[in-house]
Amino acid sequence: MVKDSLMTSFGSKGQSPAKPLPPSPIPAASSARLRQASPLQPPLFHSSTPRLVLSISPLPRSPSPPHPPSPRGRPPSPRMDSSSSSPSPSAAAAPAADAGRYTFSPKLRWQPEVEEYFAAAYGRDRFARISEALAHPSRYSCIRVNTLKSSTDAVMHKLMDLVCENGLSDGINGVEIVEQNGGDQPHEQSSLVQKCPYAGLENVLFVQGSGPHVLNYNSQPNQSVKEVIVSRKCAESVLRGAQVFVPGVLACSSHVEKGDKVAVSVAVEQPVKDGGWAVGITRGTVLQGLQSDVHYEERKGLYIGQGTAAMSRSGIFRVLHGIAVEMTERVYKLPSFNDVLEGEIFLQNLPSVVAACVLDPQPGERILDMCAAPGGKTTAIGILMRDKGEVVALDRSHNKVMDILKLASEMDLNCIKAYKLDALKSVRKTEEATIVEMVNSHCEAIKTLAEDSGPCHVTVDGTATNVNEESSTTTVVQSVDEQNPEPKRYVSKAELRKNLRRMKNGPGRNNCSGGRVEKSKGFFPNSFDRVLLDAPCSALGLRPRLFAGEETLESLKTHAKYQRRMFDQAVKLVSPGVL
Repeated sequence: MVKDSLMTSFGSKGQSPAKPLPPSPIPAASSARLRQASPLQPPLFHSSTPRLVLSISPLPRSPSPPHPPSPRGRPPSPRMDSSSSSPSPSAAAAPAADAGRYTFSPKLRWQPEVEEYFAAAYGRDRFARISEALAHPSRYSCIRVNTLKSSTDAVMHKLMDLVCENGLSDGINGVEIVEQNGGDQPHEQSSLVQKCPYAGLENVLFVQGSGPHVLNYNSQPNQSVKEVIVSRKCAESVLRGAQVFVPGVLACSSHVEKGDKVAVSVAVEQPVKDGGWAVGITRGTVLQGLQSDVHYEERKGLYIGQGTAAMSRSGIFRVLHGIAVEMTERVYKLPSFNDVLEGEIFLQNLPSVVAACVLDPQPGERILDMCAAPGGKTTAIGILMRDKGEVVALDRSHNKVMDILKLASEMDLNCIKAYKLDALKSVRKTEEATIVEMVNSHCEAIKTLAEDSGPCHVTVDGTATNVNEESSTTTVVQSVDEQNPEPKRYVSKAELRKNLRRMKNGPGRNNCSGGRVEKSKGFFPNSFDRVLLDAPCSALGLRPRLFAGEETLESLKTHAKYQRRMFDQAVKLVSPGVL
């Protein structure tokens, strides 16, 4: 499945679905058509009808993510050559002997059956281009501004100062963008930080990056290159501007000390004898700079940059967190937003920002985000509601619920309530059906006595119910008071010992983030004005992606079944048109 989201809007009964949202921004030349067809335009923003927005992943769709607008309306080619991007002043051509090794030219691997499926669907040439694009990051970062704490213009100036201070403008040419001003004629400007030119997304900024750059890893010919190998997921984050953190380091050269210059390569899964995939590198492995090193040939063409070791080799594998390598030169230059303007900005993919806008939440409404972690769309909804109303966020992981609450607190949003709950159990079963079954079973057991003594009186959890022997069906509605204390129960010695061990050893693995989260038993049907469902998918369209071999055709089909079940839950929870 491809992570090009298909946005579908459902309003009140009898209302036809809204038009699908385009998967990526279109050139500025087509802005007139965007104003006519975009679901971001009024009257959608001013509609007060309940709405359900579903973000699912059809198969197949083009996985190419959106790019910031350019005069030609398409992104530059991601191929590694000097013509695609000027190298930074500190970078030079790699020595001829190592030119093929110290480069970044990844080849995306797929399961053979999946590759054949997509090749048949797209055509082999087009699918090869898609795979090449997926293995490279986009050249911009999309940022959503928290307009409750700052303005877009103020954040834009702060980011520009940050980009200039960090020297990120080196090697980044001025990019011409088209900006619309209330329907006036567009004008061109050159900037590294750009406003999103589309109506309804005034709180979105693009930070321009550059790449690919050719780097000189072997600055001292008489010495071997000191190297750090990182995991694939760590490398994908580094390609998007992150630093190398301790948990992502797998192997390191011997005698690396704090302040040493190191090359950073990535360990990508390789096929193994049993037909599966494995990295094959044990964390803590020592690299000698020889061809006998682990995966020496496999790492060829998988170097993503170089940086300065923030701690020694022993320190990297002794501590559990912190920055291991501060990246100084990158194949793709993108700014790092770690601890930058905390609470004022949030790094988020453009389709996720658009999903919250299409939902069109209004102040005072009750909104449900069914698969909310890490909380990007949840906080976007809260900001669009001006922190007035209630936003309920769900996730089945304790730590992810904690992340949602932390992000909401960081952005000073008080309308967000997060619960631990599986989205497949979002709809709470009414007590009516359960009680009816209990009443009928009791009446069957005393059917003979009921004929002699008149109506059957049954008490269920303190609720008296009269059951007429002549009635074919019995309906009993029991009010649920969640605040009533539960009756006392016997606690065994084994349970007491277990509780004592828990108090002694601290929280378990599932509660390692600390703190407590509320659990929910679900919600009654028709209890939300709008519902946002971004159902879990294969995420094959996320960039950069350096490996895709874990997905099979069967797993792709399973994702679709899982999404349909969640969709059924979401439809039941949205209000049927009552304002």
